[in-house]
Amino acid sequence: MSEMNEHAHLQRRLGARHLNMIAIGGSIGTGLFLASGSTISTAGPGGALLAYVLIGIMIYFLMTSLGELATHNPTSGAFFTYGNKYVEEGFGFALGWNYWYNWAITVAFELVAAQWIMAFWFPEIPGYWWSLLFLIIIFAINAMSVKGFGESEFVFSLVKVVAIVIFILIGLATILKVMLTPNALPFANWTHKDAPFVGGFQAIIGVAMIAGFSFQGTEMVGVAAGESKDPQKTIPLAIKQIFWRILLFYVVCIFIIGTLIAYDDPRLIQAASSNNIALSPFTLLYEKAGFAFAAGLMNAVILTAILSAGNSGMYSSTRMLWDMAKEGRAPRWFAQLDRRGVPMRALYATTAIAALSLLTSFMGKQEIYNWLLNMSGMCGFIVWLGIAISHYRFRKGYIAQGYKLENLAYRAKFFPFAPWFAFILCSIIILGQNYQALLGEKIDWLSLLATYITLPLFLVVWLSYKWIYKTKLIPYDKMDVKPMQDDD
Repeated sequence: MSEMNEHAHLQRRLGARHLNMIAIGGSIGTGLFLASGSTISTAGPGGALLAYVLIGIMIYFLMTSLGELATHNPTSGAFFTYGNKYVEEGFGFALGWNYWYNWAITVAFELVAAQWIMAFWFPEIPGYWWSLLFLIIIFAINAMSVKGFGESEFVFSLVKVVAIVIFILIGLATILKVMLTPNALPFANWTHKDAPFVGGFQAIIGVAMIAGFSFQGTEMVGVAAGESKDPQKTIPLAIKQIFWRILLFYVVCIFIIGTLIAYDDPRLIQAASSNNIALSPFTLLYEKAGFAFAAGLMNAVILTAILSAGNSGMYSSTRMLWDMAKEGRAPRWFAQLDRRGVPMRALYATTAIAALSLLTSFMGKQEIYNWLLNMSGMCGFIVWLGIAISHYRFRKGYIAQGYKLENLAYRAKFFPFAPWFAFILCSIIILGQNYQALLGEKIDWLSLLATYITLPLFLVVWLSYKWIYKTKLIPYDKMDVKPMQDDD
């Protein structure tokens, strides 16, 4: 094993293109390829499109907030550091552990998803062998230098992007063909039965939750900032490009699917619930365009998407654990780097959690797996709330101490509306995530607990730290708002 050094530094080897693909890798996965059909089936094409646009605007505000924070403090600790410096030490502590857990568990989900993907080609081979193989691959990629990880993630994400671009071109060509056909109604599905808006406001809120989960991963740019070249230039560039690319992909894809496939087509909802690649909206469209090999092609693309998301998740959670250990908020044992600047001990810990979570599913503990899935999803929204709160307080403290906004390397627009909008919308989505459990004749307490357990856990960790160490909300005039150039 390579020599460990507590005083070594992370290597700033990631360029803007790597940051782009790391964020895309974490946020474009099965949510787009499978669950997009479910969103249209639930809320209709108009409802799904509106929900994705609304969440996209929120993400834009959050990413500009994160861009301002990350260029000012380019550190792998990201949300942990920002919460610690601009809100309160206990808040930062809870945010850091929340984020580490979120992506450590997500890696396990992706590994389990890989099982039924491979079953498409090799149904006779037990699924756990595939999960073990892909865990080894993801570990090996993350054990390389950060440059090696960045290049591998670039390739993984590029495959997804190419597949989506081809899908968009075929979809638009199909719509154009219908438009040129005499007496054809190319947009008939937008007025079919209850379309474009199905199920009213409640359905849109429900789809907004799914859309929010789909966009999770864009915040990885904040973590990768600690290893980015010239962060004052690369991070703003990546922030701008990431949002527009992801929003374009999601919005255009939802438009195409909603136009060419009716919202009440039973195959849309079945795709998300049955894990059947043949029912993916992408597969259905490819087959409609005359590509008989669509199922096999999409299977390969979705497998790449899964590996990409798992790869990015392993990277983000490992860096977060290392940074917390470096700052004394996690066991110091994890603060070691090898000679190439890789936090191997933190990587071992994250890999172990992923493997243990995988084991619960392998042993048939489906209920446990679903609980972990729900907990992880809620963690993502908590992180976004943390970004909005941290940015609002940072900007207030920065101005209160006499600093000028024009001196910021990157300045977020629409302040203070942007963080307030993100905070309020995030809160609505969190609180409304499982409101159905309260509407029946009997309250489904087990379902409520499975959905919301992360929220009280976060509060327990935060308030326990606050009580033990007697920490207080940091006054604006006492904040450390000086720019940080290096992650040390």
